[in-house]
Amino acid sequence: MQQLPVPCPGRLIPDATDRFDAVYRAAKVQHAVFVGIESEGERWTVKADALTAGPGHVVDGAVNVAVRAAIVRLVHAREAGPDAFAGPVYFLLHGVPSEVRARELAAAFHAALYGDLGPLRRAVPGADVGQDAGAAG
Repeated sequence: MQQLPVPCPGRLIPDATDRFDAVYRAAKVQHAVFVGIESEGERWTVKADALTAGPGHVVDGAVNVAVRAAIVRLVHAREAGPDAFAGPVYFLLHGVPSEVRARELAAAFHAALYGDLGPLRRAVPGADVGQDAGAAG
């Protein structure tokens, strides 16, 4: 599996529905942030995990605050289920209404975990997403 670019277009986010272990393992081998979507019937799950990038990849505290704020906004807007998990290095959304939206959110989380909050600002307008966040990788 080819490493994802940063920022990553939503269409390149892997569908890990029937191959989560393989997609996760590939990210780990590449020392890259894992991101994937999975089908839940009519709804979708978004998963992102910075642990696969290895110990040299640091997610800045401001990035965590921004991603958590986005997740809270998505839950309040009922674009994700209340069982969402918000970090500090693993992020999970259940109940996303469409594949397109799941891909958009996954791409935004992926970019954020590499320090680029622009896609997150566009994907979740109105969330308190800081301007000066960054990550080292």
